[in-house]
Amino acid sequence: MKKILFVFTIFSLAIISCGEAKKEEVKKEVEAPVEAAKEAPVAGDDMIALGEKLFTEKTCVSCHQLDAKIVGPSIKDIVKVYDQNDASIVEFLKGDKEAIVETDPGQVAIMKANLDGFVKDLKEEELKAIAAYMKNAK
Repeated sequence: MKKILFVFTIFSLAIISCGEAKKEEVKKEVEAPVEAAKEAPVAGDDMIALGEKLFTEKTCVSCHQLDAKIVGPSIKDIVKVYDQNDASIVEFLKGDKEAIVETDPGQVAIMKANLDGFVKDLKEEELKAIAAYMKNAK
């Protein structure tokens, strides 16, 4: 009986480990095109769509709505101020420039913490996509 249990256990482990290897192969096959797409330059409407996706995924939308101030200023107000000051949203997102729309120290601290947590890992192209989305949001 112990031998049967031992053989069954070994057989079960072999099947499970083969399944895990297959999952890893499938995962690599699925991720490879996604990673390649991340490396490819994005243009036009694709850039805006990517920006909208990132704006949502990175939870920017939880504080910034198109027309209304929720926690932070609206997207339209942000774009308006940045355009008036000939400033770069991308430079702000990278942490290279100070906030010019919301200057309350408490709000700025919250914003910096969010940027450090949500967008610091984004590439320049992705930050440009977020800025393109914001400028073209309707």
